[in-house]
Order: sequence, then C-alpha cells, then structure tokens
Amino acid sequence: MDLSAHSKVLVQGIAGALGQLYTGRMQAYGTSIVAGVSSGQGGQTLDGVPIFDMVEQALQSVGPIDATVILVEPYRTLDAALEAIAAGIRHLVLVTEGVPPLDMVRLLYAAERTDTLVVGPDSPGIILPGQILLGTYPAELYSPGRIGLISRSGTLTHEIALHLTQAGLGQSIAVGIGGDRIVGSSFQQWLQILDEDDQTEAIVLVGEIGGNSEEEAARYIVEAIDKPVIAYIAGRTAPKNQFMGHAGAIIASLVAGWGSEIGTPDSKFAAFQTADIPVASRPSDIPHLLQQALRV
Repeated sequence: MDLSAHSKVLVQGIAGALGQLYTGRMQAYGTSIVAGVSSGQGGQTLDGVPIFDMVEQALQSVGPIDATVILVEPYRTLDAALEAIAAGIRHLVLVTEGVPPLDMVRLLYAAERTDTLVVGPDSPGIILPGQILLGTYPAELYSPGRIGLISRSGTLTHEIALHLTQAGLGQSIAVGIGGDRIVGSSFQQWLQILDEDDQTEAIVLVGEIGGNSEEEAARYIVEAIDKPVIAYIAGRTAPKNQFMGHAGAIIASLVAGWGSEIGTPDSKFAAFQTADIPVASRPSDIPHLLQQALRV
C-alpha cells in the first residue's frame, strides 16, 4: 500500500449530504482532495474542490489520482467504483452501507483483474494518523505511532484507538474493512500489508460475531504473520443460543456444513486461542496486552 500525505484523492458523490460533510473534514486533516465527482454538478466547487460530472473529466483536469472515497447511494456504488477502476484509480474506499451483494461480486471481479484495493462497503475508511484521512474517522481520537488497527466494527474502532492513544500507543494505520455481507479487502490482505509495513510494529485485529473471517484470520496469522497480533471480539457477552444479527453469515455456515458454532464468539475465541494469539476481554485491556507483546 502506497498511500501517504502526498496522495491525491477524489471524492465521488461530493455534492451529496455525506460528501459535503466529510470532504471538509478530510481537508481539515490535511488530505489532498483534488477533485470531486457528482453527475449534473460539474463546473461547481465545494470547499475549493472542483466538481466534475465524470471521473475521466476529473483526471483530465487534475492528473493522476491515487485514491477515491465513494459516498454515493448503494445502488450507484458499483457504477462509481467501476468508473474509478476504469480511470486507473487503484485504492477505493466505499463508505456506503447496503451495497447489493451481486454488485459487490461484480466489483471484486473487476478489482482482482486490475489489482485494485477495495475497502468496504459500510466502512469508516482508512486513516494514517498525522498523514491522511480517507473516510469518516473522528481524527482527534487517533495519534501517529506504530500500531496497525484492522477492524470489522466502525465505532468500536474509534474507542480502541482512543485507548491506544491515551496509553501512548499511536497508530500507523487504522482500517475498517466493512460491515456489509460482502466486502472488498479481507483481514488476511491487511495482515499481510501490515506485516510488510516498516512503520508497523504490532497489529490489533478487531472482530465481531457472525461469519468466519476471524477464524480464517487466526489460521493465517499462524502461517504467515511474524509481528505480534492482539485480538478483540465484539459480542462475546451476547446471550447464547440466540441469533443476534448477521443471520446471513450464520445460515451460510450451516449450508456449508461448518456447524452452528462457526461465527459465534466462542468459535472465534477458540480459533485465536489455538493460534496462541492474546484476546482482550474488553477494549481497555488492549494497550496492556500490546505492551506485553512488544516487550517479548
């Protein structure tokens, strides 16, 4: 991943309510937003950012763009993302929630063919504290440092970042991989990226109930990751024997023959235990576990 404070950023859906709100916040953080795209709004400006009707027009005016933040409606997200990929943009942040699953299948096929990194949908985005903000993070909770934070949760990520910041453990990057049923980049992809990142000393992985991505991540950490990893699983105190959200993931596990335990807090906790990865009981425990891991 080659994002930095010098990266040039596009906002798709800049004239919408979310685009107007978060463009200013990203700019205030220092993110270099060079253009925005909103169909029918071409020729206008927002906070000094020129608006174009199409991504291709934006690139013709401002030159190559490194990343785009997509803030359009769910049913328009696929077209916006494919337009960005066709224009050569290789980092896509999908903030929008509820993108149709079949649209994501098409998008991920296009992303794989073009080596495009897709974050989200239903993601707060990416923040490299002190450098660049792509998405909706409350930047005041984050501080520059050497801890990588990868999360399925949105707001919980901010709470954990605050605990880290207060403990003097700044972050090299925080990434919300997204909460929709089908997302772009996975825990495994980001674990590999951070394991190879010279600015990251240790990794915090934040999972939640539903699906089997945490179990897969635990196996991958054993096989391929050299840096210390601390895990936290949201939902461990949820009542047992009750399906609480993520019904699609639970049904999928049954159909696949994985058993009803896949996707539960116990299943995820057991996977990390088997992999000898420390699991925090609460977010406030994470800094202490990190400090212990870094002293080893």
